[in-house]
Amino acid sequence: MSVNINVPPSPAPSETGVLRLKGSAIVDANGHEVLLKGAGLGGWLNMENFITGYPGHETEMRRALSKVLGQEKYDFFFDRFLEYFFDDKDAEFFASLGLNCLRIPFNYRHFESDLNPGVFLERGFLWLDRVINICARRGIFTILDLHAAPGGQNVDWHSDTGIHKALFWEHKEFQDRSIALWRKLAARYKGNTWVAGYNPLNEPTDKEHTRVLAWYERVNQAILEVDPEHIQFYDGNTFAADFSRFGQPLPNSVYAIHDYSNFGFPAGEPYKGTPEQKMRLESSFKRKIAYHLKHGGHIWNGEFGPVYAGPTDAPDWESINVDRYNVLKDQLSLYDQHKVSWSIWLYKDIGFQGMVYCAPDTPYMKRLDAFLQKKKRLAADAWGADTSTVKDVFDPLEAWFVKEVPHIKQRYPSTWRPNNHIGRIMRNILLSEELIPEYAAYFDGLTNQQLDEMAASFKFENCMQREGLNLVLREHAAK
Repeated sequence: MSVNINVPPSPAPSETGVLRLKGSAIVDANGHEVLLKGAGLGGWLNMENFITGYPGHETEMRRALSKVLGQEKYDFFFDRFLEYFFDDKDAEFFASLGLNCLRIPFNYRHFESDLNPGVFLERGFLWLDRVINICARRGIFTILDLHAAPGGQNVDWHSDTGIHKALFWEHKEFQDRSIALWRKLAARYKGNTWVAGYNPLNEPTDKEHTRVLAWYERVNQAILEVDPEHIQFYDGNTFAADFSRFGQPLPNSVYAIHDYSNFGFPAGEPYKGTPEQKMRLESSFKRKIAYHLKHGGHIWNGEFGPVYAGPTDAPDWESINVDRYNVLKDQLSLYDQHKVSWSIWLYKDIGFQGMVYCAPDTPYMKRLDAFLQKKKRLAADAWGADTSTVKDVFDPLEAWFVKEVPHIKQRYPSTWRPNNHIGRIMRNILLSEELIPEYAAYFDGLTNQQLDEMAASFKFENCMQREGLNLVLREHAAK
């Protein structure tokens, strides 16, 4: 039995009115420029494996937990998880840093079922209402982000298909269903001054580079027909990095880059802020914003940010993190220069990248500790994994692939090396799928009270704050 969703009353409309575009700026009703600065609420209405610790993709994990727990306990646990993951204390802390915008990723499965497409589920909208209103009460705008679309709009785990194909681009039905969902969302939030806008599709990967443009035109027009006011935020192709085939900007649209730097990840070189490294950081950023500079559009960086080391990763983990804070500082300095709106990835997790994270002594973290260490050792997750632990297995396999099928070096996305493609299919899909029953077994036999304690591990009061990261964000939020 699902619990009632506690949606706080809508606060008074913002004095800004509905935010709009004026040239290269986002402005309020009085024409004052507004820069949106905040974070993404990844791991909530769209769960991701590295954020909350499960292996593989969300739907397969949920199916396994449903079998172990039974439907009633399953509903109880996930309702509690969604309630506890972001509440008023989170919004209060978020606002205390000077941040003014939360990007809300969501999975279409909260709004309709694949077995009953087109019949919308009110509970999904109520969960959105809840966080929108919680944020609004603290003066925080929200951007709604379709992170997992029917069929999967990209080849990654966070589009929740469990495969390495983006079938969204192969089937018009998937595209039409997503447009219908956006019509419904636009009708619901039309006139809502606390919603800064709509992000119709996260990180598309259309290897033909044309279907994404055609769909953007369709969804743009569909939203404008229902809600002509709210800004629409469109990601570049190939994980929001490629605008080479984009033409004139669509009406009422801002184009989003995602500006992750290799300096912030285990496989990247240590960042010491040398002139050469700063030049490379700036060059990568300017390459991504060339489209915006050409057309004079506002720049929104929808995702960026390093991952962080912990005590079990390396003896010098603290100095590693200082280097990564410095990467972030230099990125934000570039954004300050170009008047970029930004949304760091991410707000909350289990200790890898979030601004706040579950404390190690919480029931969830203690119960899953051995499993999380195993998952890390196997490099089961794609995001930020330290693959040095599996080099002896995968380096010979990569060499064999390159020798026997050299065409793998031309496989889309072309920026990936062969080991990225091999690791994605073999570790992040196949191996991770086989880990799902092991993860689910940790929930077997838990009482409702124990399940509540597991979910409550994600409450703000049970989390720790990544002080170095938050200090950097506070400094740049004020600029």
